Amino acid sequence: MKSAISTANFLTLFRKMVKYNMKVIFGNRFIWFVLAAIAFYFFIAITNILDNNVIDDGFIYGLQIMPGILLIFYPMTFGIQNDLDAGILEILFGIPDYRYKVWLVRLILVFVLVFLMMIGLTVMSYYLLAPVSILELSVHVMFPIYFLGSMAFMFSTIIRNGNGTAVVMVIIGVALLIASGILQRTMWNIFLNPFEIPRRLNEMIWQEITMKNRIFLAVGSLLFILYGLFNLQKREKFI
Repeated sequence: MKSAISTANFLTLFRKMVKYNMKVIFGNRFIWFVLAAIAFYFFIAITNILDNNVIDDGFIYGLQIMPGILLIFYPMTFGIQNDLDAGILEILFGIPDYRYKVWLVRLILVFVLVFLMMIGLTVMSYYLLAPVSILELSVHVMFPIYFLGSMAFMFSTIIRNGNGTAVVMVIIGVALLIASGILQRTMWNIFLNPFEIPRRLNEMIWQEITMKNRIFLAVGSLLFILYGLFNLQKREKFI
């Protein structure tokens, strides 16, 4: 009986914690990023359909990267700023192991939510554009999204200002887009499209490059998150 009550209390507490953290992280402005992501998705899709371009896995992968970046951009860039604006940063730093108990949970919530949203876009692509492997495409497209989101989180803990972090991430994003043309056939291309094999390149070699690229993005994301969480220990820089 006591076990059932404690479990119910835990679930209630967990639900309230998730609801509160989602409200703090995403704020009232997140809906505009959601609308912008959907609008961008339909704009690019309709433009390419009218131009009679080939609609396949590679196209849909590229189509969904930018909406995914828009979805993760706000919570990762303005998360620390939202804590400051809400006046709860002092309280949060009073919690032992602040970086693990609060922001780690928040990161997981954001990543899961964005992943579910991307699955929704992939399902929409499946029915509106072309039949694709929903889970495979959704998983692949999350690698660059998580990488850039984790980088934005790290810079937000260094800059400690949402607008400043946004400017830095836009500059980095533009630089990475320019570099993607040079690094197109290498594992270092952040925007590597695993569904588009370059001409005169063996498929097995491309699969190996793709696998190394995914490992690179996964490890990079992990390092960004760990460095950001480490920065959150430095209470005197935030208060």
